[in-house]
Amino acid sequence: MGEPSELAHGWLRLAMTPGVGPVLGRRLAQAAGGVAAIWRHLDDPGFWSGVRGVGPALLHALRKQNARAVREEIAACRAHGIMLLHPDHPAYPPALQGLVDAPLVLFAQGCVRCLAHARMLAVVGARKASREGRLLAERWGGYFARHGVVVVSGLAWGIDQAAHEGAYKAQAPSVAVLGHGLLAEGGYGAWIKRIADTGCVVSEFLPHTAARREYFPRRNRIIAGLARGTLVIEAGMRSGALITARHAVNYGREVMAVPGSVLSDRHAGCHALIRQGALLVETAEQCLQALGWQDEAPATEAATVSLDGEQQRIVDALRHGPCSLDQLAETCGLTIPQLSPILLALELRGVVERLPGGRYLLNLELRDQ
Repeated sequence: MGEPSELAHGWLRLAMTPGVGPVLGRRLAQAAGGVAAIWRHLDDPGFWSGVRGVGPALLHALRKQNARAVREEIAACRAHGIMLLHPDHPAYPPALQGLVDAPLVLFAQGCVRCLAHARMLAVVGARKASREGRLLAERWGGYFARHGVVVVSGLAWGIDQAAHEGAYKAQAPSVAVLGHGLLAEGGYGAWIKRIADTGCVVSEFLPHTAARREYFPRRNRIIAGLARGTLVIEAGMRSGALITARHAVNYGREVMAVPGSVLSDRHAGCHALIRQGALLVETAEQCLQALGWQDEAPATEAATVSLDGEQQRIVDALRHGPCSLDQLAETCGLTIPQLSPILLALELRGVVERLPGGRYLLNLELRDQ
């Protein structure tokens, strides 16, 4: 990293000033003719008389925000290989440039070229997700990655991490947006390094900022803004994923949701989104079709699995969803002693996966074959 530019210094100083948010910050920069010129006009109250939101208290706060603190933050970034992106930086995400509430600064680690990828899809959902939900997010995350789509998520436990895991296993980049600083204690240090090795991790918070509950809605708007669409997998009515979906709607992005059982509160948020107009999706392919991205399918996706008669009956039974051992025995007309070794063989081949509670799930890539 080279020496920070005057622009980087100006945008960071502006972002660090109490009372200045993204909207007001851009208004100040526009009125001054550039962010670096703001401080040249602070002693001229008349210059700001026609700028909404600017008064003596704000001008005092801008003067008080000393340059030394800004230089210290920039030094910390340089020491840890963190890039400082701002609206005048060529690597600032183009998807955020037209949003009035986009961050004034983004701290980034990894490959910042990922932030300009033409096909970015947000995959979000519950932290306390079910095993099935995490498995779905991981498999779909891998499917998207293999189809040339960059997965964007928040790196939280549950659906977010599973989606990142899917992309990682596919040896493809993903983008993680944090609700705390990149160097925060107790953060996702190992995960940050893992994603930054192939993709990019970003945050609008100063590097050592600890996580706070109110920071996550702010994080969610960046996730929604970066992506062309937002996919919600397994979310209750109080899930933060619904905040991401609302931001996506406000930004004119596509919103998709995966339905689930009406007997579980885990899916109530997804069902609410569908009632409000979100696209109901049952396969990863449908997500790509909704965004016009289905042309990137790799040849390996068309692979089929050779099955004998009994194995085929089991696979057909599982196409409708997870089944217990007893349900499979009844549906397939087999005894449990007959069924168990067949299921074990299918599990070893990766055709089915055993879930907690003795249920079995069909590999999602085989469901439509």
